[in-house]
Amino acid sequence: MEMSYDLVVIGSGPGGYEGAIRASQNGLKVAIVERELLGGICLNWGCIPTKALLKSAEVFDKINHLGDYGLTGEKPGFDFEKVIARSRAVAKQLNGGVGYLMKKNKIDVIEGFATLEPGKDAPKVRVKLNKGGEQVVEAKNVMLAVGARAREIPAIGAVSDGERIWTYRNALTPKAMPKSLVVIGSGAIGIEFASFYRSLGADVTVVEAMDRILPVEDKEVSAEAQKAFEKRGFKFRLGAKVTKVEKTAAGVKVSVEVGGKAETLEAEGCIVAVGIVANTENLGLEKLGVEMDRGHIKNDSHGKTNVKGLYAIGDCAGPPWLAHKASHEAVHAADYMAGKKLSNLNPPIPGCTYATPEVASVGITEQGAKEKGLDVKIGRFPFKANGKAIAAGEPGGFVKVIFDKKTGALLGAHLIGANVTEMVQGFCLAITMEATEEDLQGTVFPHPTMSEAILEASLDADGRMINL
Repeated sequence: MEMSYDLVVIGSGPGGYEGAIRASQNGLKVAIVERELLGGICLNWGCIPTKALLKSAEVFDKINHLGDYGLTGEKPGFDFEKVIARSRAVAKQLNGGVGYLMKKNKIDVIEGFATLEPGKDAPKVRVKLNKGGEQVVEAKNVMLAVGARAREIPAIGAVSDGERIWTYRNALTPKAMPKSLVVIGSGAIGIEFASFYRSLGADVTVVEAMDRILPVEDKEVSAEAQKAFEKRGFKFRLGAKVTKVEKTAAGVKVSVEVGGKAETLEAEGCIVAVGIVANTENLGLEKLGVEMDRGHIKNDSHGKTNVKGLYAIGDCAGPPWLAHKASHEAVHAADYMAGKKLSNLNPPIPGCTYATPEVASVGITEQGAKEKGLDVKIGRFPFKANGKAIAAGEPGGFVKVIFDKKTGALLGAHLIGANVTEMVQGFCLAITMEATEEDLQGTVFPHPTMSEAILEASLDADGRMINL
């Protein structure tokens, strides 16, 4: 049976389902195809369940330091199975929420694996249904929101077996709490899992090929983060090339080369967090002649590919591989195809790492500014001089801002400390609205809040900081 729509969205992660909703709001008849669970990787196996785990870890850290707040209590413990179960329950609740949103917005949900074939206005969508059989769908537009998966490296044995060698999915649902872990990769995913398991007592060693952790962040932030993590008991091997990952009777053995010297790391388990691979195989893209770039689908600023009626958004269309970037692209594309007023074409995309401490950033780094030959001025303010941070027992970290020296325009902001992932949005808004240092310096920040560090850092760029 063939059905016809104005838009068929393939993939129901944040980009897919939000794009589908916006298209429906725009009066389009919409269907969404999902092969697994509504909400995609982010909601079911990524952003949301990891934050549930990290919240448990944060609370556990706090109650282990009750004395710092003048409080007493019995020695705390944890039920690892219940910690994991809570995370899965949070994901399940939000998965159900996406289902509700699909019904509310009259979006048909087709459960199965989609492939593309030549069509009239856009590629035809053939779905191998999960319940058996096939369904062919015609549409005026097709949006690919198929996301990505964890990158594995078979050549060195860095492939998940679900028991001792994990990717993020396995790390979310382990059978038991490991006593020790080697984490390969110090990006956001690797650091977040390292932070969670370290909080619950695991001996954690993070291996990174670059010469610093969180390599996409500003160098000052990376250095501050490493010091904070080492204080919590993390171990790091930087500038380390992993040459082999193998299972042993007791767990895993990870062979690395550091400075030309071979080293062996042993642990109960290993987490492979070395990036992602776009889910672009077996979709029929080659037969359609879809242009690709290193495994990702090429698109323009509206999400359009080189094939008529075919759009691609989110992780499958390239970096940054972030859920909020996918959502923005999808909503923009849905507005574009409906002829509506368009949202900002090139918004600043923030990045967040939800470890302890948190890291957040938006815009250009100091080293990036230097590489581009930009003339900038920089302001910093440490949370150790912020009243709310001191009162909260969270004095670590700082706010760093980068301004164009000539125009005063805010070019970048970099934060490390407690709750900074909630603070960075202020900088996103400021850059979007083309704010200058004068705008930030003339803004009234509530007292006492950690956000006052934004004002002080902005003042510091002109040598006018008040509270330090």
